[in-house]
Amino acid sequence: MKMKTNTRIVTFLTAFILLLTTTTTGQNSNNFEISKNLEIYATLFRELNKNYVDEISPGELMKTGIDAMLESLDPYTVYISEAEVEDYRFITTGQYGGIGALIHKKDDYVVISEPYENNPAQKAGLIAGDVLLEVDGKSVKGKSTGEVSTLLKGQPGTEVTLLIKREGMSEPFELDLERKNVSIDNVPYYSILKDNVGYIKLTGFTQEAGKEVKEAFNKLRSENELSGLILDLRGNGGGLLQEAVNVTNIFVDKGEMVVSTKGKMAIKNHTYRTTEAAVDTEIPVIVLVDNHSASASEIVAGALQDHDRAVIVGQTTFGKGLVQNVIPLAYNSQVKITVAKYYIPSGRCIQEIDYAHKDDNGNAPKIPDSLIMAYKTRNGRVVFDGHGIEPDVTIDLPSLSNIGYTLVSDFLIFDYASQFAREHDTIAPADSFEITDEIYNDFISFINEQGYEYTTRCEEALEKLKKSAEKENYFDEIESDFNALADKLAIIKTNDINKHEEEIKEILKIEIISRYYYQTGKIIASLASDKEIEKAIELFNERDSYLAILDGTQQKEKKETRN
Repeated sequence: MKMKTNTRIVTFLTAFILLLTTTTTGQNSNNFEISKNLEIYATLFRELNKNYVDEISPGELMKTGIDAMLESLDPYTVYISEAEVEDYRFITTGQYGGIGALIHKKDDYVVISEPYENNPAQKAGLIAGDVLLEVDGKSVKGKSTGEVSTLLKGQPGTEVTLLIKREGMSEPFELDLERKNVSIDNVPYYSILKDNVGYIKLTGFTQEAGKEVKEAFNKLRSENELSGLILDLRGNGGGLLQEAVNVTNIFVDKGEMVVSTKGKMAIKNHTYRTTEAAVDTEIPVIVLVDNHSASASEIVAGALQDHDRAVIVGQTTFGKGLVQNVIPLAYNSQVKITVAKYYIPSGRCIQEIDYAHKDDNGNAPKIPDSLIMAYKTRNGRVVFDGHGIEPDVTIDLPSLSNIGYTLVSDFLIFDYASQFAREHDTIAPADSFEITDEIYNDFISFINEQGYEYTTRCEEALEKLKKSAEKENYFDEIESDFNALADKLAIIKTNDINKHEEEIKEILKIEIISRYYYQTGKIIASLASDKEIEKAIELFNERDSYLAILDGTQQKEKKETRN
């Protein structure tokens, strides 16, 4: 029966492909190649289904072929199956039907990372650390986060039953949840910082991102005498291009270019300009960016930099200057295709990776320095293409220590925060809670009980040295020295938990706060020791330095000093 079904599917696919072949004839110079290769593909698919030793799944096999084909182009040109459409609706609208929770994989099961506040998961009593055993009576053991996410999502108003294992409870229990239309705010937090500096955290560019930023800014401005505004785009991977234009329009007046797109088809060439009067063209603005600020974030940061309207602070951005369109396909599927590159007001494209020139291993190179070109902002400041948006003020942040990384990646900090929340009903407000020595010592006891071990880079290097020495028959001569060095490293390593205490305390603090105050609490807690925030406030207070950056004086002084 299955073979007959497969044969019908293959016959349909063959007919569809041949029909596609005939309809494309005469459209462009690649007609013959398209026709020839589609016929080869259809023939191969039919023979594969007919002759392969085991039963095949035509749908899965076809998707594998489509994914591999698109992967050879760039990471952003992707096929969206009917089952994945809900995920892509979330990317554009910020809404989806589901329970409202972040999840992660640990061992064989998926775990609740964080319920979204005031959404079904949180209202039903799900907490961080809960392990999902079953969804609607079916075991999810061994399933990926993507597979479990698909099971949890669905039409608003439908129900889903979860079997939960919770630490501290002897038996699993069931929870019935009604899926709702889960909406994630583009602006999860805004506030007044010290010295009357306004702060807006923008985490996405879904529909109405510009409206949300404008409302937050107007509220801050109407209730305070702002000395400046910080727009935080760190970690913001982008979204809708039009929303980037709308956000820029808050600070740049009507009729100014924000971004243009240029593609192979003339219809994809378009210049986007601000369409309304700006809300404020005078207030000092600083935009915070990092290596994860991409796409629409880079349009906003780059446009404000090119118009000399804001000072950019942080690290060089991701470097995504490619535009995608979502095009509907048959059977409710879609394809997201890179159709153009975008160019910000100075004329530069900030795309960093050259996907058109991959090597034999499929690796795409960065734009070489020899091809990087200089452009000028409105005030004549020199800026460059090909490497994302380079900040006007670079803040070098320390990398996470080995022990800090492993405590996070092994979920030890996560698990301790969950245990802490079970044992403490409340904590101090997010802006005043701190990890005391008592809490930190309790955390050390916790990880010791877990039998926590990790390998440092020095230990990895030492192990490689040992293997090489043994292979070359040198190890016997250096064994005593090797063991002495290994012993010394082990002693130093035992002090890592104290050496990196401040770093670990900060990570632990934010994780614990998330159990009580969710995403908003994490943002509030992180602001207290934020070096980039401190630098931004310092620049607002040193108005001459802020203006010297924007009018190019500082850049000229640096150039003269180098010469």
